[in-house]
Amino acid sequence: MTLPPDHPLIPKPKIGVLLMNLGTPDGPDAKSVKRYLGEFLSDSRVVEIPQIAWQPILRGIILNTRPKKSAHAYSQVWREDGSPLAAITRLQAAALKDSFGPGVLVDWAMRYGNPSISDRLTAMKAAGCERILLAPLYPQYCAATTATANDKAFKHLAGLRWQPAIRTLPPYYDDTLYIDALKDSLEEGLSALDFTPDAIVASFHGMPKRTLQQGDPYHCHCQKTARLLGERMGRELTIAFQSRFGPQKWLGPATDETLVALAKAGKTKVAIFAPGFSADCLETLEELSIRGRESFEEAGGTHFAYLPCLNDSPVGVEMLRSILARELEGWVRAG
Repeated sequence: MTLPPDHPLIPKPKIGVLLMNLGTPDGPDAKSVKRYLGEFLSDSRVVEIPQIAWQPILRGIILNTRPKKSAHAYSQVWREDGSPLAAITRLQAAALKDSFGPGVLVDWAMRYGNPSISDRLTAMKAAGCERILLAPLYPQYCAATTATANDKAFKHLAGLRWQPAIRTLPPYYDDTLYIDALKDSLEEGLSALDFTPDAIVASFHGMPKRTLQQGDPYHCHCQKTARLLGERMGRELTIAFQSRFGPQKWLGPATDETLVALAKAGKTKVAIFAPGFSADCLETLEELSIRGRESFEEAGGTHFAYLPCLNDSPVGVEMLRSILARELEGWVRAG
């Protein structure tokens, strides 16, 4: 059919896969961190306090004190290609680029910071994506991570006249593909150590305890991941939760306290990993690998190893490729 000469250009229909992760400042400086924290901590999914009460605290105290400290932490882990989280997510998207055929675009975005979810959805729609799989890269579901990433995408879609069809990646905390990838990655890391750990700590990001009481499945998902992985490896894992913030009660036991307790109990050789993170970031590279080591050694620990996330490793990318291909069934047949 011949289109009228004034007909707008319509690209060939495509399918999009948008990898979404938490976010990062644009640089390891206080100004960039302040802008990032302002967006992150203003999310009502993250801080569930009425904004009329929270914003004066955030704007008057936290954003005038925390950015400088956080900027120093970011500077310790910043890479030549940028923030670790952004750099690794970009590499994951690049590794998956040709996994699903020429009609499927794979892109990536951050919930907070750049590139934004809205910008990448706009680009996907302009490129002809009439069907998009939103893929929050959080194995364990949490309202403060999975839900808010999807919220941001849905908010953008609400402003479109011509919306693409949308699917969302379910949490994969107990997926055999994920558990096996963790096992392979962990065993490879352990085999490269020059010591045998007395304990292996699985450190998940913490959440306020009341989120569990209000029905968020995150704590249960973390526990099941660790249980399945421990069973698969044939050894017990020590579960802990990191990154406490504020005076409220958080899920426990706390990672920093657990490391100290292990050292004082005579378990002086420890390996720690973070199965809830799909990519290494500030919380793993600075909080665990640097500060975790310091706390452990100060308490009497002698051997400490942080084992990296799945990141863009071959086993990690293959796991992502497989679970994404499954969610794309009916839209596309992967080669």
